[in-house]
Amino acid sequence: MATATLTSKGQVTIPASVRAALGLDTGSRIEFVETGSGQFSIVAATSPVQALKGVLRKPNQPVTLEDMDSAIAAQGMRG
Repeated sequence: MATATLTSKGQVTIPASVRAALGLDTGSRIEFVETGSGQFSIVAATSPVQALKGVLRKPNQPVTLEDMDSAIAAQGMRG
């Protein structure tokens, strides 16, 4: 398992083995995708969208359009 240490400036050096596996070079962009409570995946931002498959879990039950509309309306009332 590759590990890294966080500096006082909040910086981390990504281990060479991880950079190689992600195909990262100097100047590459990465994204941090939340996958669960307190867990994140590091994804090369230059990767095709297909590389994100499986990063997010499917909901336990399908979400209806009415549920989405209600959530959007509730969020709008907060702002």
